[in-house]
Amino acid sequence: MAEQKAKSVRMPMPEQDPSVRRRNFEEVPTGYTPAMAQEEAARCLQCKKPGCVEGCPVGVDIPGFIRLVTQGDLTAAIRLIWSRNALPAVCGRVCPQEIQCEGKCILTKKGAPVAIGNLERFCADYERVYGTGALPPKAAPTAKRVAVVGSGPAGLTVAGDLILKGHSVTVMEAFHKPGGVLVYGIPEFRLPKAIVAQEVDFLRRLGVEVDCNMVVGRTVSIDELFAQGYDAVFLGVGAGLPRFLGIPGENLIGILSANEYLTRTNLMQAYKFPEVDTPVPRGRNVTVLGAGNVAMDSARTAMRLGADKVRIVYRRSREEMPARAAEIHHAEEEGIELMLLTNPIRYIGDERGRVTGMQCLKMVLGEPDASGRRRPEPIAGSEFELQTDLVIVAVGSGANPLLTRSTPDLVLNKRGYIVTEPETGKTTQKGIWAGGDIVTGAATVILAMGAGRAAADSIHKYLEWGW
Repeated sequence: MAEQKAKSVRMPMPEQDPSVRRRNFEEVPTGYTPAMAQEEAARCLQCKKPGCVEGCPVGVDIPGFIRLVTQGDLTAAIRLIWSRNALPAVCGRVCPQEIQCEGKCILTKKGAPVAIGNLERFCADYERVYGTGALPPKAAPTAKRVAVVGSGPAGLTVAGDLILKGHSVTVMEAFHKPGGVLVYGIPEFRLPKAIVAQEVDFLRRLGVEVDCNMVVGRTVSIDELFAQGYDAVFLGVGAGLPRFLGIPGENLIGILSANEYLTRTNLMQAYKFPEVDTPVPRGRNVTVLGAGNVAMDSARTAMRLGADKVRIVYRRSREEMPARAAEIHHAEEEGIELMLLTNPIRYIGDERGRVTGMQCLKMVLGEPDASGRRRPEPIAGSEFELQTDLVIVAVGSGANPLLTRSTPDLVLNKRGYIVTEPETGKTTQKGIWAGGDIVTGAATVILAMGAGRAAADSIHKYLEWGW
């Protein structure tokens, strides 16, 4: 009985103290020790029909790798994970395990699920520090060439899968560093860039070629890629086009998109200014609009850049906030205020054209909208002004039309995203696949990886047997 009770208690992940971390960019969770990992792994019941595997978009053998952790065979554990997931150090940190693998864990019926994400992270980190560097086996070369456009999670997954199947793979990235949203969108304190670089280096060591500063659609067209001898093309360019609210005063100085704010801070390392030469706007009284993970990242970044006060303004209630519960929890621990059921209707500026505040309305939740969430409705006469000197707009993003405009045969939906076969990622143009946010709109890292996995399987079949 005592042993069963012990197994029901989830091993917490050690973290930096909130009062310290709110002013630095070091990673918040510090990771399991081997003893912690083995104790947590021992909670797994090794179900005959594991729901956790069903909840994993890339189908990792979760009970299998956890069993190897309990046995202390960490080399075998990471290799089992790699057979389905080329980015375990990333997924262990940023994937929403609570609604995927962990959400399906049978232990949730009586307590907390096994900390699958923490254990996956532990295996990847242990291999990075103590591993032999041995690579998984590759199939014999096929002489087939695949171009992967975009080096985010979908593109890296396609590259990792196809290189192991014997195909030649070149990843083409528009920015000067590979990683896509993993490097420009997710802050250092949540996903250290050294971790992403290590995952990309793993693919390079497997034989994947990575070409940066390649803007496909401008530097080279997709038709030209085929003319250069590529047999298939995968489009994983994400959805990085900023969205704004379209309210008066939006052109005031001090209002910027979360895309720009996070790209400057993360990819361009503006948080080290003037050690690096990329500046980023800094505010004392910062307002972030939106309540997803990007909003949390923006708010927590603003706090680390020296803000005295950071608010998240959201027009719905806490229950409708799309961010991960862990990210909301971390934000509140760091002193970030949630201003809920509030909607900005106008920005206010001074004579220099700088934002000084916002006029807002209080809201109440009415009937559900098309997404199933209750529709926010304004309360008449509830207008009030909110002082702020920096506004970061994190209300979603759209499909950048640069590539799709240069490829007119690709069919797009009404929102500008590429239309594909859901099961395969095939587009309407022969030899071209797509996956990730450019197909679904902004989603999670692991869902993009799942789309990459499906597309890689389909591309492999095409290269062997045709369309």
